[in-house]
Amino acid sequence: MLYFSRLKTTLIVLFCAVGVLLALPNLIKRPLPDIPWPQIHLGLDLRGGSYLLMQIDMNAVIKEQLAGLTDDVRHTLLKADIGYTDLGANVLAKRVQFNLLKPSDAAAAKPLLEKLINPVDAAGGAPDLDIKITPSGAVTLTLSRAGLIAKESQALAQSITIIGRRIDGSGVVDPQIARQGTDQIVIQLPGVSDPNRIKRLLGKTAHMTFHMVAQNVNPATKTPPPGVEILPMLNDPTQSMAIQSRVAVDGADLTNAQAGQDPQSGQWVVNFTFNGVGARKFAEITTKNVGKLFAIELDHKIIEAPVIQTPIIGGQGQITGNFTAQSATDLALLLRAGALPAPLKVVEQQSVGPELGADAIRAGIISLAVGFVLVIAFMASFYGLFGWFANIALVVNLLLLVAVLSLLGATLTLPGMAGILLTLGMAVDANVLINERVREEVKLGRKPLAALEAGYKRAYGTIIDSNVTTLLAHIMLFIFGSPPVRGFAVTICVGIVTTLFTSTVLVRLITARWYIARRPAALPVF
Repeated sequence: MLYFSRLKTTLIVLFCAVGVLLALPNLIKRPLPDIPWPQIHLGLDLRGGSYLLMQIDMNAVIKEQLAGLTDDVRHTLLKADIGYTDLGANVLAKRVQFNLLKPSDAAAAKPLLEKLINPVDAAGGAPDLDIKITPSGAVTLTLSRAGLIAKESQALAQSITIIGRRIDGSGVVDPQIARQGTDQIVIQLPGVSDPNRIKRLLGKTAHMTFHMVAQNVNPATKTPPPGVEILPMLNDPTQSMAIQSRVAVDGADLTNAQAGQDPQSGQWVVNFTFNGVGARKFAEITTKNVGKLFAIELDHKIIEAPVIQTPIIGGQGQITGNFTAQSATDLALLLRAGALPAPLKVVEQQSVGPELGADAIRAGIISLAVGFVLVIAFMASFYGLFGWFANIALVVNLLLLVAVLSLLGATLTLPGMAGILLTLGMAVDANVLINERVREEVKLGRKPLAALEAGYKRAYGTIIDSNVTTLLAHIMLFIFGSPPVRGFAVTICVGIVTTLFTSTVLVRLITARWYIARRPAALPVF
C-alpha cells in the first residue's frame, strides 16, 4: 500500500502541478493575455446583474396553429370542389369548424381532412387533431390535448434557443437560461445592471414578412376587403397602411442580416441576405411588380414600404427607416436569431447591484477562510505530523477543485460557495478515518510499517462507501434540482472526486516518502 513506482509518483506530482497551474488564473487579477486561461465565472448573486422570468403566450401559439389549419382546410376543400360555409377558428375551444353545403359530401371530405392529422411524435404517437362530422354536415377539427402539450413543449424549447442567440449576440457574458414549469423561462444576466435593452430584444417576436401594398384601399377604413390588412407604421403609429394578407416572402428565409451605413445618405440601414428559396421568391415578386409599393412587416407593424425600382435578383436587400446605430444593430440581431414562436411577457424582474454581489463574495471568502483555518487547526492539534500531511492535501484539494470547475466553465453562485465550504469539512474525513485506524493498529502492538499498511487498507472500505453514497445523492440533486441547487451539487460532486484523490493517493504518497526518509521506530500518532 505504501509502494509507489517512479512513474506513478511522477504522474501524481504532474497531475497536482497541472491542477495548481489551472487554478492560478482564478487567484490572480491579470493572467497572461496570450493564453486562453479557463476561469470560473461568477453567478448573478455574486457578480450582480438582472433576473428575468418570462412567460410564453400559448394563446398566440394556438391562434397561429388554428389560422394555419383554417387555411389548410380551405385549400383542401376547394381543391376537392367540396362546398362549405361558416369556416372559422374558435380560439377558446381550440378548434376549426365549418358546415358542408351537402351533408352527403361527408364521406368524401373525411379522408381528405384526415390527411391534415399528424402524429405528435416521430414514433407515430397520438394524433394532434380530433375530427368530428355530424350527420347534418357540421365539421369540427379540435386540437388534441397531446398535440397541445407537444406544441407547447416545442414552442418553449424553440424560444429558449432563440433567446440564447439573441442574448449571445447582444454581448452578455455567461447568461443562464433555463426552463421553469411548462410555459416559463428563467433568464439570469450577470453584469447587466440595466436590463431594458435585453427586455426589448426578448419582447419582440421578430417575425418579418414582405407583402405587396393593397391598391385602391383606404387605410382609414374599418372593414378592409377580404385578403387585406390595415397595419400601423413602426415609426409613426398614427399612420397606417393597407397591405395584402398573403405573405410574398417570409423572413424565415433570411440567412444573414447586418447593420451598416448607406454610402450615399450616411443613414443607418440593415442589409439582409436570403437563402436560395427566399432569393427566388424575392426575385419573382420584384420582377412582376416593378413600380409598386412593397411593404416590410415586423411584428404586425410596417417598417417601410419602398417602391420596387428594378427587379432584385441577387437575393440581397436593404431596410431603411430612420434607424440609429443601436436600433439598426438590434434589428439585425433579431433577424439573425430568428423569430420567436410566440410573444414573451415579463412575469418577474429583479436586479442585483454589484455592491450586493461584492458583499456576498466578501462574506463567502471570510467563511471559507475561517472554516479553512479551523479545519487545519483541528487536524494539526489532533494528529500532529499526519494532520499536517492532511492539511497539505487539503490545500491541493481546493486548488484541484477550482481547476476542475474552471475547465468545466462553471458559474460560481452562493450555493456553490457553500458547496466549497462543505467540501472543506468532508475533505479531511477520510484522513480522520485513516489516522484513527492507524492509532488502533499501533495500540494493538503492530510495527510502524504494518500499522500504516493496515490503517490505509482497512479504512478504504468505509471511505469509498461514504463518498460513493454522498456522490449518488448529489447526482440526484443535480438531475432534479433547480439551477441554484445544481450549482451546489456540481461543486460537491467535483469536491468528492478531488477529495478521494488527495486523501487516499496524495497523502499516502507523502506518508510513504516520509517513512522511507525517516524509518521511525514509532509513529507520531498520540
